[in-house]
Amino acid sequence: MAQALLAYMAVVSLVLLVFMGMDKSRAKKQEWRIAERTLFTLAICGGAVGGVLGMYLFRHKTRHNSFAFGFPLLAALQIFMIVRLWGISL
Repeated sequence: MAQALLAYMAVVSLVLLVFMGMDKSRAKKQEWRIAERTLFTLAICGGAVGGVLGMYLFRHKTRHNSFAFGFPLLAALQIFMIVRLWGISL
């Protein structure tokens, strides 16, 4: 079960990472943007690690407190959940 959850979270993280890059690119071009609600929904649904990577890789949303604190907090909780499911003691 932990492997399936990890694979799921990896896919959602990759999707969120790509969305963060697309949104940053669109922001630079002053084009239609991806809704913040969509980005947070993907993070809550298991993609927070990709969100954190996207924030710092693309330097996107790092000044928004909800992202700067929310994504890392969600990522920590999701990593903790995987570690606990895998049976690794901390």
